[in-house]
Amino acid sequence: MSLPPPIPLEVAQEGLLSQVEPLGGESVAVDQAIGRFIAAQPLACRTQPAADLSAMDGYVVRADDPGGPWTIVGESAAGHPFAGELQQRQAIRISTGAMMPTGKCAVLLQENATRTGDQLSLNGEGDPTPRHIRRKGFDFSEGDPILQPGTRVGPAQLALLLASGQAKVDVHTQPRLAILDSGDELSADPTSCAPHQIPASNGAMLAAMAAPYAHSIQRLGPVPDTMAAMLEALGRAKDADVIVTSGGASVGDHDLVRPALEQWGATIDFWRVAIKPGKPLMVARKGPQWIIGLPGNPVSSYVTAFLFLLPLLRKLAGAGFDQVLPFAVQVRLSGNLPATGSRQEFVRGFHQDGEVRPLDQQDSSALLSLSRANALIDRKPSSPAIEAGRSVWIYPLENGGIA
Repeated sequence: MSLPPPIPLEVAQEGLLSQVEPLGGESVAVDQAIGRFIAAQPLACRTQPAADLSAMDGYVVRADDPGGPWTIVGESAAGHPFAGELQQRQAIRISTGAMMPTGKCAVLLQENATRTGDQLSLNGEGDPTPRHIRRKGFDFSEGDPILQPGTRVGPAQLALLLASGQAKVDVHTQPRLAILDSGDELSADPTSCAPHQIPASNGAMLAAMAAPYAHSIQRLGPVPDTMAAMLEALGRAKDADVIVTSGGASVGDHDLVRPALEQWGATIDFWRVAIKPGKPLMVARKGPQWIIGLPGNPVSSYVTAFLFLLPLLRKLAGAGFDQVLPFAVQVRLSGNLPATGSRQEFVRGFHQDGEVRPLDQQDSSALLSLSRANALIDRKPSSPAIEAGRSVWIYPLENGGIA
């Protein structure tokens, strides 16, 4: 078989993601929207705050009566406002978050006041000021757009939606994922492996990586290395939006993913990417379905899922442009790195306090070093060796590589 030359990472990612459109939308209860991407821009249904509020504990006096002394005539607590308007030489006790009385007022911090019974005076540490007032609508006003389409709903966005008076929100549908790991050497039971077998771990790993972005995950495998078994498993995945395979994507006698996909009716979009680990990556389509063929070595499978599967799922799930691909940050290298070859290399590293330390073991089957890594060091093709102290670009692995 004449093999196609591997294509650069950026070309492969753009070739995949430029064809992907988000799935449709649905309206869900706000508290069910965590992890989902906004489909239609929500507008605030109320003003926040709905009235002027005190930002501090203290006392309220009239703004034109800043010198005192004053007589305390009431209190405004959160949820229990003072009724009426202050007169000259009058003050009220106020709590943080409580409504200000009507009229032009100022807040005297409690630590700047001396109180004797109902009499209040300055203690010389500070004067009343309107600076401690949260003005009506300073956060947002009714009708304001509060979240952009493509924003992922996290805890802060959830609080904002509720505070703005939303009961429901329009979000994109999440894709249905099918995971097919293949290989005669795989044992479904990790506690019982013959010497010629290994536990089937890639399927569980990929499911855990994809879970934040998938509506459902169908596990198909381990699948034996026969054409009949591969075709049967692909047929069971007919309702998935995305099928991801692990193993069998290379060119060995028992690598059946490509011929099985072609016999099943899929079209190969591209195959072989100039990255290390992960060169045998494959992207195919069958109708509306996307198929990602990952290498079988666990580190290769992880890295290619990080760079291709997760961005595909996020794009289908409606992620905004800045949340589809993983983000890179520049940090200081705390170890030496050798020169690279013709492929872009992703080196497992541990990132802490602005530095990244390359891990010793970089074999594509070594799960121990992968479990200790929290970053991938990005090394461009044909890069010279670099020593500790230089700056490098890394992809943090937390949260699938997105903020």
